[in-house]
Amino acid sequence: MNKNNEWHTPNHILAMAREIMGGIDVDPASNPIAQETVQAGTFYTAETNGLDKHWDGRVWCNPPYSAALIKKFTLKFAEEADNGNMTEGIILTNSGTDTLWNQNLAPFLQAYTLGRISFLRPDGSETGKGGRGQVFTYFGPNQDNFIEVITRDKFCWIPNARLAK
Repeated sequence: MNKNNEWHTPNHILAMAREIMGGIDVDPASNPIAQETVQAGTFYTAETNGLDKHWDGRVWCNPPYSAALIKKFTLKFAEEADNGNMTEGIILTNSGTDTLWNQNLAPFLQAYTLGRISFLRPDGSETGKGGRGQVFTYFGPNQDNFIEVITRDKFCWIPNARLAK
């Protein structure tokens, strides 16, 4: 298992997130290199610890995938949605539906990738595809826009999409 927590989001995915939310105010799990493409108004690093801050406004989060950290970030995402700090948010995680940390996200709208994302290393090179697919979890008032953008070109699918209509 790879212990590296630096897996940067490809620009085409960040472009979708910005289209869905109209921009990104906060990236709570980032670094200066990633911000060259994320372009959040505020970002937190491992050193400045986004888990200890309010996530105000529109949030993009690609958290560290280590078991200890992903549980903390998914819980914080749910808390910030519930307490009203986060007005809209997308968190990108592995599609670990069997995990306890995913239970923090289960109440929100989720879109599963068709295939696997090639994340980027800090130097910009692709990592190759991971061992499982990913899921985008959305919180906010624009669910229809999220579904339209994220399923465009069959990039993702929505469970029970027929039931939602």
